Amino acid sequence: MVEQVEMSHLDLRYESFRLKSRKTENILLASIINHGIQEPVKGVDAGNPPYILLDGFKRYRCARKLDIRMIPYQSFGSDAPLGVIKLIRMSNAKPLSVLEQARLIEELQKVHAMTTADIAGLLEKSNAWVSMRTGIFNEMSRYVKKMIFDGKFPAYSFMYTLRRFIRMKTVSAAQVDDFVKAVAGKGLSIRDIELLANGYFKGSDDLRRQIEQGNITWGLSRLKESASRTTDCTTAEQNMLRDLEYLQRYIQKVTFRIRDDAPDNDAFHAQAGILVQHILSLMDGFKLAMETMYDRCKQT
Repeated sequence: MVEQVEMSHLDLRYESFRLKSRKTENILLASIINHGIQEPVKGVDAGNPPYILLDGFKRYRCARKLDIRMIPYQSFGSDAPLGVIKLIRMSNAKPLSVLEQARLIEELQKVHAMTTADIAGLLEKSNAWVSMRTGIFNEMSRYVKKMIFDGKFPAYSFMYTLRRFIRMKTVSAAQVDDFVKAVAGKGLSIRDIELLANGYFKGSDDLRRQIEQGNITWGLSRLKESASRTTDCTTAEQNMLRDLEYLQRYIQKVTFRIRDDAPDNDAFHAQAGILVQHILSLMDGFKLAMETMYDRCKQT
């Protein structure tokens, strides 16, 4: 049942568990100005009278900006752990990022003393599904978590760029923090962050120092200049290089997702099985083509 509650009665203890996005929030603000709050915020009833908010923090912040005093609210009940479980279960239909799921699972484990098996059973997921999210969160330092959840560093860049370097024995947690500190909050694209990360962790000491000192524009221009050397190639060759770059990126992305985030859904497995079977049938020819091309490249 949806009811109207006073904004001052909402408990925001879980606000830092949800990713922020200024762009998304601005779009939502415009929508609320024109149409009002269309979907109720959700939480659990703690009594006296705070309502512990679990979902709808962007709507809450927009309502505050517009000086709205009452907001539509839907209750998940009065049990906070079960409310968190319901929120994670909702993410099957309404996206909740892997990192948001991970942070909520950490809360269930540390604050509410729930085991991996307890959480997996209530979510109707495997223990591996829960453990994977716990593992991701353990890979993040406190500083990196703050930058990501404050919306100053893209979650995607952590998942598919930084994690590759985190797993390298030559890269320390302090170096990862220093890189995030250098690039966070500067409005960089995911592609630019990927370029800078490759230069920072695999490039020269001079390039690393320049990035740490805030000379991001200089660092990007150097890296893009290096990448632009392909302009000596023909159009067909440039297209091939671009396709190889996309191929490398998607191989890494799919590899991480299969290993860390394999869905349990039977319908998914039925469809994925057909696709994977066809991919496997192409692998021998693909491997031979790559080896032939690599041998050709080594000769130049």
